[in-house]
This record gives sequence, C-alpha cells and structure tokens, in this order.
Amino acid sequence: MTEILFYHLTESRLEDALPPLLERSLDRGWRVVVQMREAAMKEKLDQHLWTFREDSFLPHGADDGPMPEEQPVLLTTGGDNANNATVRFLIEAAEPPPLDAYERVVFMFDGYDQPQLEAARAQWKSLKAEGHTLTYWQQNAEGRWEKKA
Repeated sequence: MTEILFYHLTESRLEDALPPLLERSLDRGWRVVVQMREAAMKEKLDQHLWTFREDSFLPHGADDGPMPEEQPVLLTTGGDNANNATVRFLIEAAEPPPLDAYERVVFMFDGYDQPQLEAARAQWKSLKAEGHTLTYWQQNAEGRWEKKA
C-alpha cells in the first residue's frame, strides 16, 4: 500500500524545504516526480534546483524538456509519470492522480496559504475515508519535521 505523508510548512518556504527532501529521496535510490498546479512554479523550481546550494547538484528536468523519462526528478503540472517515479510530491494543492502506482506520496502545503491549507484538509479527509494510512508532519520552530499524527 502507498505510504502517504502530509508535510505542513510553517517555518520555511517550499523552495527551502523541498530540495533536501528530494536529495534524501535520491539517496535512497528513488525516482521522483514533483507535481504542481502552475507552469510558472515549474519554471521557478527548475531554476532553483540548480542553484539552491553552492555545493549541491540535484539532477532534474521538466516534463516538457528533453528526455523526461530519464530524469531522476521530474517536474510536471500534470498527472503523468513519465520517469516511472516511485515517489510523488504534490505542491501548490495540485490534484493527485491515482496514488496506487507509488510507494510514497507527499503532500506539501504552506500553512499560511488558506487555499493550500483547505486543499490539504480535504485530501486528508478523502484519503482517510478511502482507508489509507496517513501521517502528518509539521515543522517545529527550528524548521525540523515532527510527526504529529
């Protein structure tokens, strides 16, 4: 069964919290797809993942770029899985595709963005009603993740 996690951003921006999680996923040998709602966010993340830290290289590409099927981290605004990822991150309250194709699905949402917060609550209720096992993680004052449920 798919492991489903909700990551509630309260102390840092998505652009700061997402790259380390992507790095850990790659360290574990997972292929990742990151789905968002807006093409502008996809372009912003595409640039950011090359430069978020001087000593880091995070290999990635976009679904409309060259060889999406070869990308270890694929950025998309759609529900496809062109790189055969086993982990899917959903940001900006993106509408998830069927989740059973993934080992892990991570919903990341900004706790100060009311539409994202409401979308996360609705997803939680819906997935819980379907019988999925969910975990909820929230940032503490230092920005570290703490399991809350």
